Amino acid sequence: MKDWTGKRYWLIGASEGLGEALARKMSAAGVERILSARSAEKLEALAEDLPGRASAVPVDVTDRESLERAAAEIGEIDGMVFLAGVYWPMPSQEWKPEQVEAMADVNFTGAVRAVGAVLPAMVARDRGHIVLTGSLSGFRGLPGAIGYAASKAGVMALAESMHCDLRKTGVEVQLVNPGFVRTRLTDKNEFHMPFLMEPEHAAREIFEHMSAGGFARNFPTLFSLLFRGSLFLPDWLYYRVFS
Repeated sequence: MKDWTGKRYWLIGASEGLGEALARKMSAAGVERILSARSAEKLEALAEDLPGRASAVPVDVTDRESLERAAAEIGEIDGMVFLAGVYWPMPSQEWKPEQVEAMADVNFTGAVRAVGAVLPAMVARDRGHIVLTGSLSGFRGLPGAIGYAASKAGVMALAESMHCDLRKTGVEVQLVNPGFVRTRLTDKNEFHMPFLMEPEHAAREIFEHMSAGGFARNFPTLFSLLFRGSLFLPDWLYYRVFS
């Protein structure tokens, strides 16, 4: 288990929902948190409300220069958690270019930009911790998930490749793949969401994983077995079941 006292972590996508819940969870462990998202007002209100040391640094993950300026302002950190994301439920028949591209640009390319802003310094000092947020929806293509499932599959592959490169160094890479979490994003869904978690529950899972170590955690456990098991299904059966 890690000793969190005095550690500095940059949480990107921390203004509400899962990011806010994780910030509160980490505050109880004595972590200094740098909170980032686009909304300066929400970040500052959260930073003031949290116990312990917390500061707000607004950032736009679609802008590499914005992330690089924020990283320079923040200085040396012990870790970075990427939680930023956008989502619109959408089948291929109702393709909306702006929304599909936003999901790719924020969820996946935003993660790439965030990693690029902090990883070189971590590699240079051979010390650091990066946590990326994938999704159970990223294991295989799903109906009505154009943009979102693909973006999360990209995040998962990014984390896997980084882990391959860095697993024997002082830079730790972790991946968390949650199922449905009750947020303003999942409020858009009009279908039943099995094993729907409150943000506090999901944040507890993530922080336990960060504390325990190991590469990936998929949760809720029972629900995740369905998605992980789908990798072994032949195409004809997978699409018959999941479509």
